[in-house]
Amino acid sequence: MVNVQTEIHIDRPRLEVAEFAADPGNAPAWYRNIHSAQRLDEGPAGVGSKVAFKAKFLGQELTYTYEFVEYVAGERLVMRTAQGPFPMQTTYTWTDDDGGTRMTLGNTGSPSGFSRLAGLFMEPMVRRETRKDLQKLRSILEGRT
Repeated sequence: MVNVQTEIHIDRPRLEVAEFAADPGNAPAWYRNIHSAQRLDEGPAGVGSKVAFKAKFLGQELTYTYEFVEYVAGERLVMRTAQGPFPMQTTYTWTDDDGGTRMTLGNTGSPSGFSRLAGLFMEPMVRRETRKDLQKLRSILEGRT
């Protein structure tokens, strides 16, 4: 079982951070392991929206589809695996924080298809990678003028 929560302060307005992070098209820019993200439907993102991702994890190329199961623009986004190698849920929350934004990124799931031993190493690895991803997101957003 993986249950990782990481957070970061980003010195930009909450709505700007949330809009950028919630847009699946931006995921390859700030997620180190995601190579592509493609919306599988049209219109504004919301509950029921699906996104196909291609990523590399533990040396394996993965293709998976996430579905938005909860979305409150500017506050919270919850996505779950609709199709992929293991069930996972990713949650973003954004709150105002000392003139900027506190973004929390949570990942929970039970990775099947990996050995039990690999599972023991997944949580610290996921924590390390998500910290790097959030730092990349902060550098992108704080570098904007």
